[in-house]
Amino acid sequence: MTGEIWAPVLSLAGVLLGGGLTAFAQRATQRSAERTERHRLAAATAESRRAEQLAVLKEFVARAQQAEQVAYSRPEPWGDDEQGWMTGAKPVMTALWTASGNVMLMCDQRLHEPVRAYGHALNQAVWREIGDTEVNEHLETHKAAFMAAAHSSLTSG
Repeated sequence: MTGEIWAPVLSLAGVLLGGGLTAFAQRATQRSAERTERHRLAAATAESRRAEQLAVLKEFVARAQQAEQVAYSRPEPWGDDEQGWMTGAKPVMTALWTASGNVMLMCDQRLHEPVRAYGHALNQAVWREIGDTEVNEHLETHKAAFMAAAHSSLTSG
């Protein structure tokens, strides 16, 4: 008779233990899946953010290059086409300042000073506030500092 009493109890205990282990395994699997999804979402967000930053930096570099071209093509003061040159230079510089503002908004704070300094140096070169210094000589240090900071920002995450 003793075996008859324990058999249902052991059977019930086995069912309860099995159900508990199944519930535990399901919960652990769900938690793991949630963690994996959070990590995947964080990685996707970081990659999307990096792509946005890269696009903003590319735009700034393109606008800086246009400003350099404007600085190199500036005619002598009161030359033949100074008024026409100025008409073309103003939108290029406006686009440069807009692009630099986008870098300030979207990118790491480490880039703020190099972008500001390079933009200022470009502005000086375009409007001939550099004296007898050659354009490339005037821009070299600022451009290199910006490029190094941009590279560092993109590679360090």
